[in-house]
Amino acid sequence: MSAATTDQSTAEVTINGTVREFDGPPHTNALDFLRGQGLTGAKEGCAEGECGACAIMVARPDESGGTRWTSVNSCLLPAAALDGGEVVTSEGLADGDTVHPVQEEMAVRGGSQCGYCTPGFISSMAAEYYRPDRCEDGFDLHSLSGNLCRCTGYRPIRDAANALGQPAADDALAARRDRPAPSARATDYQRADTATGKIGRYRRPATLAEATSILSQDPEATVVAGATDWGVEVNIKGARGKNILAVDRLEEMRGIRRTESFVELGASRTLSELERELAGDIPLLGKLFPQFASRLIRNGATIGGNLGTGSPIGDTPPALLALEAELVLTSVRGSRTVALADYFTGYRQTVRESDELITAIRIPLPLSPLTSFQKIAKRRFDDISSVAIGYAVDIQDGLIAKARIGLGGVAATPLRATATEALLEGRPWTLETVHQAAETLAAEGTPMDDHRASAKYRTAMLRSSLERFYAEQLGHPAVTSKEVK
Repeated sequence: MSAATTDQSTAEVTINGTVREFDGPPHTNALDFLRGQGLTGAKEGCAEGECGACAIMVARPDESGGTRWTSVNSCLLPAAALDGGEVVTSEGLADGDTVHPVQEEMAVRGGSQCGYCTPGFISSMAAEYYRPDRCEDGFDLHSLSGNLCRCTGYRPIRDAANALGQPAADDALAARRDRPAPSARATDYQRADTATGKIGRYRRPATLAEATSILSQDPEATVVAGATDWGVEVNIKGARGKNILAVDRLEEMRGIRRTESFVELGASRTLSELERELAGDIPLLGKLFPQFASRLIRNGATIGGNLGTGSPIGDTPPALLALEAELVLTSVRGSRTVALADYFTGYRQTVRESDELITAIRIPLPLSPLTSFQKIAKRRFDDISSVAIGYAVDIQDGLIAKARIGLGGVAATPLRATATEALLEGRPWTLETVHQAAETLAAEGTPMDDHRASAKYRTAMLRSSLERFYAEQLGHPAVTSKEVK
């Protein structure tokens, strides 16, 4: 498909085995589309991706070449993004009059109380039920971390999850895993916004070259991948994109490349995909992923999207700053590489030109062996950081040979704690050194007062974080970077 205008006015989605057409405004989310089809199991609870009442399952490519049933927040996902895809809602799990094993366990164990959140829980639980390697490591309760129960019925929900066996031999959704997921369909969808009458456009090009061409012609196009940030803008703030450019399925932005000098992560890889495929090979990211929002969000959010917003409170920048990551920025003019430490220039402002896409993130090798990701928030999971700190430290013969510290939530931009790094390097790795450096770290950035935390609190968290990091490493040998992959 080319970037030229087409007359496409509908998108086709396979929902619970039946092909249905979507022909609403491009800003319509998948939840509203599904409910308009009479599939009212999924609900709108928060419209921000925090409660999971809207959860559905979508068919996504698996690393094995088959299909992985993946739970996502339908309230954030544009309906047009489902063009050519397959969806299963809570209504589609039952086989005629025979309830699905997940539905049965939720019912018999009292997992449904008021019932509002139940279909979302069931969708997330079913996605975990069909996870290919669940038989090896058991049910992962964190797969439900994005689903909230307002009736405090978590114990019976947990009991239902732990009671699940393996899918039956004739389970159609289990069998579907053995076939390839639907290929990403090149989409150019246009339709009038019913409220304003203005034409909106949703484009998902087939190649990176087409995407950069579109952006060069229309640098004000709204670029989306998982839409976990843009979806909130649409739902809560009434944002409307005249032209939406979707880059989530571009193969050129979904690879993982390993060389002797760096690991390159495709910017359109979701955080869940990276978590599975890296499998701890980059330990600092392995510590970050479980603390990033919820499984529902990580199934949609991309690593490039988290950087592309330019937000000072994104969780990936502090860790990637500590890893000395670089970004690959691509336009019709070619590609260039920018150090992440030089990328942010102001509040939600960056050096990225309006016609450039973040196509990859490069993490240099070797990796520092001592790492930590600390996230200070009001909730342990599924929350926005008040302060986030990434550490990557290398100890040689008892001395700090290298220290890199990334900070988030303490200034208008994510930043490196360069003064603290300079104080640490060359000094002995002792509690005395840590206490001295902690005072310097407390003054890094410009901690501010807002609804998440006070400036005084943020300063206190910075001061204590280095001591916490040191305490985490007690009992661990001071290995050198040469011993790390």
